[in-house]
Amino acid sequence: MQKTLTPAQRLIVAADLKPTGPNGREWVRAQVLALADSLEGTGVYLKVNSALRACGYDLIGEIQSRGLRVFADLKLFDIVETLSTDGVLLREFKPELLTTVCVAGVTAMQALKAELPDTEVLGVTVLTSLKLVDTQEMFRATMEASVMKFALLAEAAGVDGLICAPTDIAFIQSVVKRPMTFNTPAIRPTWAIVHGDDQNPDRIMTPAKAIKAGADRIVVGRPIVKAGKPRDAVMRTIEEIRAAMA
Repeated sequence: MQKTLTPAQRLIVAADLKPTGPNGREWVRAQVLALADSLEGTGVYLKVNSALRACGYDLIGEIQSRGLRVFADLKLFDIVETLSTDGVLLREFKPELLTTVCVAGVTAMQALKAELPDTEVLGVTVLTSLKLVDTQEMFRATMEASVMKFALLAEAAGVDGLICAPTDIAFIQSVVKRPMTFNTPAIRPTWAIVHGDDQNPDRIMTPAKAIKAGADRIVVGRPIVKAGKPRDAVMRTIEEIRAAMA
């Protein structure tokens, strides 16, 4: 997978926008589309989650009409029949990437993927904000053991890739044998400061380090979205990715 993706195709910009005034849903929709307009022609992915739930799946096509790929970060989690239904309903909107959560189980993930042959379905392992104390409390396991457990479930389900911290890639590769893409949040460029950062500092990397660690795609949100000129921040990140691939 790494050899087929351009530097721009390795960047996912997270449009995780919280409304700050009245008409919240319409405000978010307008901001997402304004961001898409500003990034038109860059070739990156735009990640949307809460905005899709609030504004509806038509937002996918509106973003794609700006020449961008869409990552529908819905983190779908339910019983087998419901995930199958989710897949059927999403099929007509054709998001390029979609997330489910590995804790949903093998058969539910299989049912979702069966309905979406043309969408790259990604299994979320352990959220990058979680710490060791969280995985011990939630899963009665270490961070590494929890991540490996969920990665193996995703592999068994036949989904296309994983969402994991960049620090997790090496040990996942040691246990997962089927080719899968690695898509990594918790990316923090050295040139950006995220105030009130909620990521676990032990699980973050710079764009260059994540690519060198084996990430196929990196997810960058606030360092780009909150930049004075998001397009300039995107181009700077793409160049960092390009240099790391050399």
